[in-house]
Amino acid sequence: MKIVITGAASGIGRATARLFATKPHDGQPAVLMLVDRDAASLADAAVEIAPLAGRVETIVADLAREEVPGSVVSASLAAFGGIDALISNAGVLHTFPLAELPLSEYERIFAINTRATFLMAQAAYPALRKSRGAIVATASMAAEHPATPLGAYSASKAALRMLIRQMALEWGPDGIRCNSVSPGPTETGMTGHVYRNEELRQCRSQEIPLHRIGTPEDLAAAIHFLAGPGASFISGVDLTVDGGLNTTLMVSRNSAAAAM
Repeated sequence: MKIVITGAASGIGRATARLFATKPHDGQPAVLMLVDRDAASLADAAVEIAPLAGRVETIVADLAREEVPGSVVSASLAAFGGIDALISNAGVLHTFPLAELPLSEYERIFAINTRATFLMAQAAYPALRKSRGAIVATASMAAEHPATPLGAYSASKAALRMLIRQMALEWGPDGIRCNSVSPGPTETGMTGHVYRNEELRQCRSQEIPLHRIGTPEDLAAAIHFLAGPGASFISGVDLTVDGGLNTTLMVSRNSAAAAM
């Protein structure tokens, strides 16, 4: 498979690249385009993953810039001659109360978390139609559960989930499957500083039925599945990967309602 993975330098993206490299779906060595704005970490990821894959190329790119997502796809097509899967994983999380959120920050969050997926998917559409390929985007539980002060982040991920559903509807007749995954509490480069606080980590873990924080590998397994033949009749789905946290949220709501 020829696969483009954004946010590939660390966390979920890197774990996903590693999994595609070690467990290719078609029995042939995976061909990977790794994309990230962190040049040093991206180079490190390529050094790790290249010996495991058929071919690894990299693009250093800031997907917040309007012209960049399309250029990433163009470069991937020039290098590989096609695309079988687009894994849109790059994201940014900034915390601002809505009353204090600068417009520039709001627009940057949406540019990376939502618009980049649209622009890459649109540019990749002809190639994905030809390969009858797949798009998998990384959304978030925050798309469904608002939390202070994640107003712009939550809204951007909610928009992303609906964008993927819209793509699934419009592009399904072309054989393109479009899905997303929504991580629950997961330790990545973006959230690692939070979970280094052992007291907080334990508190969060106890809220999750499986009693642990998620790992990048947990999400990579879900992405790998949705992009592969085992999910050939799955499209328009958001797969929540949260250790069962959604069930405890419902219990909390029901308990609160019963107490009223």
